[in-house]
Amino acid sequence: MKNKVDRLQAIKEIVISYKISSQEDLLKQLTERGFDLTQATLSRDLKQLQIAKIASKDGGYLYVMPETAGIGRMANAKDRHHYTGTISGFLSIEYSGQLAVIKTRPGYASGIAWDIDSNSNEEILGTIAGDDTILLILREGVTRSHVQETLKAIIPSIDEE
Repeated sequence: MKNKVDRLQAIKEIVISYKISSQEDLLKQLTERGFDLTQATLSRDLKQLQIAKIASKDGGYLYVMPETAGIGRMANAKDRHHYTGTISGFLSIEYSGQLAVIKTRPGYASGIAWDIDSNSNEEILGTIAGDDTILLILREGVTRSHVQETLKAIIPSIDEE
């Protein structure tokens, strides 16, 4: 029998790599990897790992890791079974004076806002995030193009807007 540390690592790998929409799907993946556990044990493991269940664009739900940038970044990956690329969740940005509003896919805003706050000390005073909207407060004198360049490192798809 495999130990708990191995099981927790396997759960993380599965949640990161595959679109898991239910505990049954996750339990099946774990069983295929040689783990023998109950649904109750799996539920406790998910709680310990702080794995969240978020709404996906198709009306279902997906499990995501808490440290995944843009929580639920995998929710809208093109391949329905295996996550292989970077999905930012970014939809659009609009400016008004020293403010900017970023629209995201549902569930992405807080993760993206965290990334912005963590990586843009000089250009952006801070962010306020909802479920699918981020308010950016820009520093005085910072140009929109400078902010856009800073955000490009955090949100690669911002240039596609």
